Amino acid sequence: MASTYQDKQIKVILTDIEGTTTDISFVHQVLFPYSAKHLSEWVRNNLELSVVQDILQQVREISNELNADVESCINQLMTRQAEDKKITPLKSLQGLIWQEGYDKGELKSQVYPDAVEYLQKWYDAGLILAVYSSGSIAAQKLLFQNTSVGDLTGLFSNYFDTTTGSKIESQSYLAIADKLSVPPEEILFLSDSSKELAAATAANLNTCVLNSVTIDVDINFNYVNNFADIALEW
Repeated sequence: MASTYQDKQIKVILTDIEGTTTDISFVHQVLFPYSAKHLSEWVRNNLELSVVQDILQQVREISNELNADVESCINQLMTRQAEDKKITPLKSLQGLIWQEGYDKGELKSQVYPDAVEYLQKWYDAGLILAVYSSGSIAAQKLLFQNTSVGDLTGLFSNYFDTTTGSKIESQSYLAIADKLSVPPEEILFLSDSSKELAAATAANLNTCVLNSVTIDVDINFNYVNNFADIALEW
């Protein structure tokens, strides 16, 4: 099914990653297991880094256990990862672990071919492209930098993560519009999550379900299977 936005003044494409530009299986079957496997050892081996100390302190504050030792913090991070909790210190840590994996050549990210094709077309046409994902900004950049078709980071002008706010709260999308200096009505948000799309809609963004596997489709939103079915005018 095609969705047309040719009657809209779309200037910005704001896209999710997991399930939208990238197969959810890559995130859940490659990235998450990789960080889970290396998390404990990586933290212990990098305690001298200030960023690691900041992450551990954030864990203590979130858990309200200000005197928690390193092993307790590691256990909490492992538990949060197993539960797929989208907390900022875990996402930051995952990004650091994945960076090492990419640098070693142990990871190579995948982006849907239609996503690559149309993101490039929209970029060439002068549209502003931005990413909003629950993964850290560092992790987002790593994913798009290390794809099987090369470095795609140059396509995006901005990256947003949970430091901007929850993806299921409308205020987050207003903050993004403000950061981009664009009215919400001129942004098209692409995601496979109905809750995220509902929050974006409440903030007056244009929205579209982009779900390649055709599951859990909410008929209250425009829906497409791939980027080629999004009709824009520029």
